[in-house]
Amino acid sequence: MVAMVGAANLPDGDYAIFGSGPLLVRGIISTVNDIDVLARGAAWERALEIGEVTPLPEHGISVVSLHNGALTIGRRWAIGDIDADHTIDSADRLFGLPWAKLDLVAAYKRTADRPKDREHLRLLDKWGDSGYAH
Repeated sequence: MVAMVGAANLPDGDYAIFGSGPLLVRGIISTVNDIDVLARGAAWERALEIGEVTPLPEHGISVVSLHNGALTIGRRWAIGDIDADHTIDSADRLFGLPWAKLDLVAAYKRTADRPKDREHLRLLDKWGDSGYAH
């Protein structure tokens, strides 16, 4: 799934992989249902070129969904008060792609508080307790 992000050719500096993806890339979780990308500027414009905008009225946002929903690109996050610019500007580069910092992902998951988020937070705590750097 992660290869889809690279294949989308989003301009560097204008996006970050968010949601559960940053946990996946660090080996904290072993699988995700989709990859979520927070985009702005040129990356959002690129998303509009390669996909169609899909409204998510239940969340009050619109996204570009690619590969039958396996890759979702949005300008805002539907849950919580996510600062898109800070998330993108502070992203860690791993394997050539920008990944949101774990503290930002954890804050989002605490706000979302779904069963999968609680499990992800438990695994993140366990991972942090094992001595890995965040």
